[in-house]
Amino acid sequence: MSTSNRLTIMGTRHLAAAGHYLAAHAAFEILEAGGNAIDAGVAAGIAIEVLQTDKVNFGGVAPQIIYTAKDKKVTCIDGLGVWPKAITPDYFQKMHGGKIPPGVERCVVPAAPDAWLTALANFGTMSFGDVASAAIRFASEGFPMYPLLSEFITTHRKDYERWPSSAKVFLPKGRVPRVGEVFVQADLGRTLKFLADEERKVARKKGRKAGLLAARSAFYKGDVAREVCKFIEREGGLMRFEDFAGFSVNIEPTVKTRFEGIELHACGPWSQGPSLPMALNILKGYDLRALGHNSADYIHVLTEAIKLVMSDRHNYFGDPKFVKVPMAGLMSEKYAAWQRARIHNDAACAEMPRGGDPKSLTEIDNRSMPRPEGAEAPGPGDTSYLCVIDKHGNAFSCTPSDGSDQTPIIPGVGILCSGRGTQSWADPTHPSSVAPGKRPRLTPNPALAFKNGKAYMPFGTPGGDVQTQAMLQVFLNVNVFGMSAQDAIDAPRFATYSFPGSFEPHKYYPGRLYLESRIDPSLNATLAKRGHDVRAWPDYTWLAGAVCTIVNDHKNGVMHGGADPRRPAYVLGW
Repeated sequence: MSTSNRLTIMGTRHLAAAGHYLAAHAAFEILEAGGNAIDAGVAAGIAIEVLQTDKVNFGGVAPQIIYTAKDKKVTCIDGLGVWPKAITPDYFQKMHGGKIPPGVERCVVPAAPDAWLTALANFGTMSFGDVASAAIRFASEGFPMYPLLSEFITTHRKDYERWPSSAKVFLPKGRVPRVGEVFVQADLGRTLKFLADEERKVARKKGRKAGLLAARSAFYKGDVAREVCKFIEREGGLMRFEDFAGFSVNIEPTVKTRFEGIELHACGPWSQGPSLPMALNILKGYDLRALGHNSADYIHVLTEAIKLVMSDRHNYFGDPKFVKVPMAGLMSEKYAAWQRARIHNDAACAEMPRGGDPKSLTEIDNRSMPRPEGAEAPGPGDTSYLCVIDKHGNAFSCTPSDGSDQTPIIPGVGILCSGRGTQSWADPTHPSSVAPGKRPRLTPNPALAFKNGKAYMPFGTPGGDVQTQAMLQVFLNVNVFGMSAQDAIDAPRFATYSFPGSFEPHKYYPGRLYLESRIDPSLNATLAKRGHDVRAWPDYTWLAGAVCTIVNDHKNGVMHGGADPRRPAYVLGW
């Protein structure tokens, strides 16, 4: 029996789930027009960059995992930009005392446009203009302001007021837009339309792929790049036209594991993606059903497993082009068993555990540890999520991102230049340190699971350091406790912050554990006795993520979609 206030949406042809209901509609329209999952996913992603422009941006990041049923191939497009050539590993130590300040100095090359165009060129069937049409309308004509966006702008008003170009967009008429008012982003609409127009000119004569390349050139080697870099140079940033012109996204291998007959694919260690399959590897050794859903034992075991994988994330993860990440060792069953043995059933690790050496199976000293924070609450992460499965069995899973409150909107262009440099470390000894051409360690990490060789469950969420934790809980809710897609998402969540955060200044809250208040409050004392620093979240909080998923029932030929009521996410299917 369902415990959700929402229905699981079911369909037999195609399904799309997205972080905003209008983005789900944009994807659904593309599917109905004959587009495949990749076309629809890109449409939803670009729409989200307009609709959730507080937390996602066309000039941001867009990591994707794509499955094409015809050739049974899984592809990961990193959708992540790099530091400009002019940066030095000690730049922020010399210039800012080891801090990475808000503004243009934290900018990396925008990767989302290239990620969308690469996905369309390699796996899609439609033009950029076709799939961006809804986003162009939402930007140019506007869309109704919704509560979460209005609340975010209100909370961060002073951040937006730092830059006149940002204030112009987010504080029209000199104030925060009210719920129900139409919110317009005219410059962004013009930029998207410009790319579509440049594509159309070339595509008429030379075909679809040439048109897509023309749109890409217009962004990275044309007027958009020039305007963005001119502004950044004027503001004191290091990004230059050559950084744009020489950039391209990477097609990367996924990291995968098996759990109860399910093959799970995640992004590589340039993101926090491997932390999800690593956590599942540890949890394989427990009878999670016997522990009981959201019991004290269950919450304790999952929390301690998360601490262990986040320690490895902190000590090892970074751009593999620059640092050696012992991924095979970290993913080995032998290492997972050793990690499992470090979990004490009656006592929580009061801090982040020491890292592990997967080769020698010994503990190592943690590196670059920030000072613990006091009583304040951890801040939210940005991001959104979307997924699509079409009638052919193709699947698209993507976590677009980049918040607009810490990096200025580029005047006349309407986008920001990705501020994802906030996820690097100013310490040159850290695996995710700053370096020219290097990718920051990304929090957005879409996932895609398979059953019997077919796309079974794309899923993901916003939420920064909570992403892996929310995804893990929803995955287990479906695949261990047998919940429907929507019930699995609605179920109350918990999250630990007992590790250095991914965002500058990498705040650290040893032992901190938050529980949504729908979890039995009598468990708090039991968890506290084991050493957890237990704090309360409201019954439903957007801080606990906003998971979307599609669970594909191949036996009955029915797809089941769920979208998180904690944010304005929705599912549409047919």
